[in-house]
Amino acid sequence: MFAREITAFGEFGAYLTFVPGLLAAAPRGHGSHVLVLPGFVSGDVATIPLRRTLQLLGHRPHGWGLGTNIGPDDITLAALLRKVDRLVDLQGGPIDIVGWSLGGIFGRLIAQHRPEDVRQVISMGSPLRISDPHDEVSNPIRIIGKLVGLEAQRRRHDIRRIPVPSTSIYSRHDGVVAPAACLQTPGPQSENIEVYGAHTGLGHNLAAVWTVADRLAQPDGVWEPFVVPDRLAALFPEPSVAAPPTLRIVRSAAG
Repeated sequence: MFAREITAFGEFGAYLTFVPGLLAAAPRGHGSHVLVLPGFVSGDVATIPLRRTLQLLGHRPHGWGLGTNIGPDDITLAALLRKVDRLVDLQGGPIDIVGWSLGGIFGRLIAQHRPEDVRQVISMGSPLRISDPHDEVSNPIRIIGKLVGLEAQRRRHDIRRIPVPSTSIYSRHDGVVAPAACLQTPGPQSENIEVYGAHTGLGHNLAAVWTVADRLAQPDGVWEPFVVPDRLAALFPEPSVAAPPTLRIVRSAAG
């Protein structure tokens, strides 16, 4: 599975090449505060491209400021909740959370603890459901599942559903997390969006970054399913018989 991750280098090159056009066309923010959480064994350095892009689009993104993400524990979760308190005070209301891989799990745990403080959670390549120890996931993801208690037989936290709007971005070509593990149950305020690319490239994947920008640009109190603009259709896979049955992507009629 890890061999698929080599494409992340090409994705970063594409990001550097096309990000000016993305910035010119992407939906713009309203100055809201966004907490951006890194993946397993990474830190704020990994989310710099995404945070910089969001800043240029008019948001106020924040790194988590807790060093390397080595998994959830009570101390880390408490520190994150204090960070959320500070950002909510600055915002004067609920904030958005974007989490990459394990960061997305943290985001959903925060939403369960403080739903009144979270406007929405956007996860990228996050293993929301590890229902069987033999699922096609890597050893690090199995470790995450054990740490968080996501395995069906010893579940402490069921993050497949959360009480705030949520978007799960995933890739069928992910070399770290099996696509099925990233799927949440679609509903009036929950969706799964498929993109092309590697797990380690999601933070600078053009389709993923566009999706994040689109979701964050929604006005307060408004949440609508993601619509793929016609002009960007090539960046998003077409639903097919090979796609997970819960996939739901709406294509724009006007672009």
